[in-house]
Amino acid sequence: MAPRANLERIAEVPIRALVVDDHDLFRRGLRELLEEQGIRVIAEASSGPDAIALALRARPDVVVMDLNLPRQSGVDATRELIAAAPDVRVLMLTVASDERSVLDALIAGACGYLLKDATIEEIAGGVRAAAAGHSFVSPRVGHHVLERLRGQAGVDDGRGGEIPLSERELEILRLVAEGCDNDDIAERLFLSPRTVKNHVSSILAKLQMDNRVQAAVYAVRKGIA
Repeated sequence: MAPRANLERIAEVPIRALVVDDHDLFRRGLRELLEEQGIRVIAEASSGPDAIALALRARPDVVVMDLNLPRQSGVDATRELIAAAPDVRVLMLTVASDERSVLDALIAGACGYLLKDATIEEIAGGVRAAAAGHSFVSPRVGHHVLERLRGQAGVDDGRGGEIPLSERELEILRLVAEGCDNDDIAERLFLSPRTVKNHVSSILAKLQMDNRVQAAVYAVRKGIA
């Protein structure tokens, strides 16, 4: 969960968002609702290729991406976009709640995953969390996916058998997989938030991952968490 103070600070500056959905009415309705929440929607796209082109040109803070899109899936578009512009944050907003869809999206680089029946306050909160550099996954799907992964601990993730982390980094990674934010980890391990932030950055760099959700998935698959 993103620290409240951080979200309040990021909320002071208008967040620039790109909305991607192939349903015109839903896309336009979401745009209006997000703008009512103080989030500036700078562009809309109805397909994966259009989303990538617009995002690379306009460089929004957050791309709100549907999963099922014409010409290119939201997962493939996310993977291509993150590879080209790692600073762009992608929040998936879709009707698909199965664990395969969630995992595919997170492994592709999405920093959050919400269902379309979420309230506008929840969606806006997800956008703000993404813009602040945090991960936000719908509790309805996140808990289920992590529990399923825990039942499959040790599944090969394609990164080899060796875990390139120090004992302290493993300790922090376990807490990340439990859903703790940096302030929570700092309190539990008697460290400063800045020290925890540096450790998390080091973990992501060593694992070659884009966000905490991917690291949490890795931790569960490796049996670390």
